[in-house]
Amino acid sequence: MIRHNRGLMILALGFAASALAAAPRAPNILFIFSDDHAYQAISAYGEGRRLLETPHLDRLAKSGMRFDRALVPNSICGPSRAVVLTGKYNHLNGFVNNSNSRFDGSQITFPKILRQAGYQAAVIGKWHLVSDPTGFDFWQILPGQGIYYNPPMIRMGEQVKTQGYTTDIITDLSLEWLRQRDKSRPFLLMAQHKAPHREWAPALRHLGADGDRVYPEPDTLFDDYANRGIAVRDQDMSLEKTFTDRDAKFDPPPNMTPEQRKVWEAYYEPRNARFRAANLQGKDLVRWRYQRYMHDYTGTVRAVDEGVGRLLDYLDKEGLAENTIVVYSSDQGFFLGEHGWFDKRWIFEQSLRTPLLVRWPGVSRAGGVSKDLVSTLDFAQTFLDAAGLPAPVEMQGRSLRPILAGNRPADWRTAFYYQYFEWPTPHRVRPHYGIVTDRYKLVHFFGTAEDYWELYDSEKDPRELRNVLGDPAYAAARKHLEEQLVQLRRELKVPAVIPPEWLGRAGGGANKAPKKKQAKQP
Repeated sequence: MIRHNRGLMILALGFAASALAAAPRAPNILFIFSDDHAYQAISAYGEGRRLLETPHLDRLAKSGMRFDRALVPNSICGPSRAVVLTGKYNHLNGFVNNSNSRFDGSQITFPKILRQAGYQAAVIGKWHLVSDPTGFDFWQILPGQGIYYNPPMIRMGEQVKTQGYTTDIITDLSLEWLRQRDKSRPFLLMAQHKAPHREWAPALRHLGADGDRVYPEPDTLFDDYANRGIAVRDQDMSLEKTFTDRDAKFDPPPNMTPEQRKVWEAYYEPRNARFRAANLQGKDLVRWRYQRYMHDYTGTVRAVDEGVGRLLDYLDKEGLAENTIVVYSSDQGFFLGEHGWFDKRWIFEQSLRTPLLVRWPGVSRAGGVSKDLVSTLDFAQTFLDAAGLPAPVEMQGRSLRPILAGNRPADWRTAFYYQYFEWPTPHRVRPHYGIVTDRYKLVHFFGTAEDYWELYDSEKDPRELRNVLGDPAYAAARKHLEEQLVQLRRELKVPAVIPPEWLGRAGGGANKAPKKKQAKQP
């Protein structure tokens, strides 16, 4: 398989070089990717305004297109990133879970094709694919998940020290690279944030930015999981049972300086003392945790939004905006208290659906909104299309250009395939796969003693509270979905039997900084 991939790469790169040479003024590409950013926490999505305002992301949405049904093939960090790079599902790109997968850097990726065709390419920030980046002129990444304060980083294979808040550092490094790049060549910059990943540690300037407001509770905060199977009832990702002392900010983030910790504790300790004195129990305790969670989560989003604004301002100032495609997205969605949960992993909507804002001057309609089924799977082919380059035949997405232009192809997907492997830790979310349409979700939970199916009707049950698989009224819909699912799995080359190691936890681990002499941050 690797030999075959390399042969395809040589052919693809040969086509790429000749195509870009003939293409006039290839566009720059700025790809801003956050981690676990729920669409519910972007005010451009409307419902996000109940939590916070995101003026810079809203600015991007107003000048480009907002996608309301952008879906991920596998709602977990590393696998989602592997999909973006390769344009292939995880069963083909080899990175199936965060437990024991390692990204094969020899395979075809869209940055490699762009770079060989003349683009200057960089990735800065969260990588989370275990192996080192390949196909970039420059890379500086967080090892593993990274931390929020004064993070160690790996720059082109060498460990470096940084000082400050990670979101700001990633934005600073991105701007520095843009200023120092070869301005005679088009660029690809992948600026990839850790935030708002757990444990949601805000920047010091955003502590108290919400004025201790009381956030509105989702109406499923106290979901009792009736009418659904064991998978939903047996998970371990709830505010009630899974929230840790670090999540609650009883423990400060690691690696803070004494000065940073002093400011941190001045904000949190008085509030923590009041919490301890109240001795909350039951639903009152869950409500308190939800409020703390929302303060911290939205705090991390505020810094991401500011970083987006700084990058957009740079493009405007340098006269680059009219020839730069800007994409903002996240590796997946996230639960913000819905069903009593945080985290992701599920085929359910808040996890499956990710934010996607795209500004493509001359192509996207300003203020446009799309409800078509699109995916992070489509990014690679979209970027290659933008550069006038052919996509390798092994890529499984489609260019978003026609959707952005308001010309939805007649054969655009109406059904989407989802899969998740990783059991039992973390969070005890059972392996599952399924099919998603504009109305239905048919899901198969497998890999454990409890092997079963569920069906949801999002039109009549948008909160996904009722499994209607056994309802005779849905017999025809179920049969059609089952047929579509078989066809999709065949087309996408999904193995009929899932290898057991895809569910295990042997091996793997984070990028490890090599044992070299420490280099100071420039």
